[in-house]
Amino acid sequence: MYAVIDLETTGGFAQRNRVTEVAIYAFDGEKIVDEFHSLVNPEKSIPANITLLTGITNEMVADAPSFKTIAPEIEAITKDRVFVAHNAGFDYSFMRREFRSLGLNYIRKKLCTVRLSRKILPGLHSYSLGTLCATLGIPITHRHRAFGDARATVTLLDLLIKSDHDHHLDEALNRFSREGTLPPNLAAEDFNQLPENVGVYYFLDKKGQVIYVGKAKNIRQRVLNHFVQFSRSQRSMEFRHQISNVTYELCGNELIALLLESHEIKKYWPKFNRSQRFTKPCWGIHQYCDRAGYTRLTVAKSTTKDRPIISFRSFDLAWDFLRRQVEVHGLCKRLSNIQKLPQACLEYSTGDCTGACIAEEPPESYNQRVAHSLTHFNHLNNSYLLLGAGRRDDETSLVWVENGSYKGFGFAEDTLQHHQMDDLTACVNPYHDNQDIQRIIGSYLKAHPRSKMIKL
Repeated sequence: MYAVIDLETTGGFAQRNRVTEVAIYAFDGEKIVDEFHSLVNPEKSIPANITLLTGITNEMVADAPSFKTIAPEIEAITKDRVFVAHNAGFDYSFMRREFRSLGLNYIRKKLCTVRLSRKILPGLHSYSLGTLCATLGIPITHRHRAFGDARATVTLLDLLIKSDHDHHLDEALNRFSREGTLPPNLAAEDFNQLPENVGVYYFLDKKGQVIYVGKAKNIRQRVLNHFVQFSRSQRSMEFRHQISNVTYELCGNELIALLLESHEIKKYWPKFNRSQRFTKPCWGIHQYCDRAGYTRLTVAKSTTKDRPIISFRSFDLAWDFLRRQVEVHGLCKRLSNIQKLPQACLEYSTGDCTGACIAEEPPESYNQRVAHSLTHFNHLNNSYLLLGAGRRDDETSLVWVENGSYKGFGFAEDTLQHHQMDDLTACVNPYHDNQDIQRIIGSYLKAHPRSKMIKL
């Protein structure tokens, strides 16, 4: 019924490494009925650190058969048997990769004794094979050799079968069960509590640290896809092995999920998120007062402490907008930091500048024109509340943008009326604006031009 297997390999992930040793014990639930063991020529060099761990040298495998030679024997002894291994995902990925290299599709129902041990023997400090055997009094010889580890796994499986009073083994072997798909350290209960709703999900390691943040229209399905379709790269295998828990936050709609995902990635800096970890500030037009009392304008990156008058997704967009508005409203190009000159701007000599750059125009009159131009800035850069589906039927999501600057999002009860603007904006939790957020909102509005909106 079972083929208890252990492999030794040239490295930790199947895509770039090969098998160096195979041990298989056919176990009928009570006794070993057949066995197979062989060193394997990996047709590549074994790294020194692997030799140090397993004791298998390049000289030992030089005359060993290739995997192609022993593949028929492996196929025969594992046929119609459950593939059993301690951390089955690792051994199974190597076995499938080796058969795939021969043009063959190797498919077996699999059973992981790490996952099964967590179910049947909960509360142990560690579920590594060495620690489990020491805790349970299972003899293990030739540690980190395939025949030694596989033989110990047979004894462990036998103990688990005899201790399985709650039928966890039957559940794991059920063809509809997710036990064989989930990572070895993720409890099925944690997966089963996931909703099929829009939201953000978090993968945590055994210390409770967030190692990945993602968003999904269907949280449960998206989480499962990580494990059904995961790659066999070293990073993917490490990612899978480190997942010990999964939590989630409901968002109501995709836009809120995108905004929250972006914020959480920058907050937790998860090691397995590749994008959006670095904060990309958006560019904006800022104002300040110089020593002479003139209100000056400049293009600069937006910060959490210094919000711009108007925000843009790039420097070029902000720069082009400032130049157009300076010309339309007759502002000084030197005081707007368009021209970097020590004295008068170039337009002063042609009469197109009223002389604020050399203090001929007093600050009071110049600042009034700047203030008037800013009202036009704000008019062109809308302020609004973007409405969407909430987490419940009686709730609405709110995304607040003020003068092009993202203020945050929140949720409001449907009993609040649209004219109660102070109450609505009070429901919004503050979040930082940055270039990623500007891109998310801009892309969403472009894709959903008829989105429900309250202009402020």
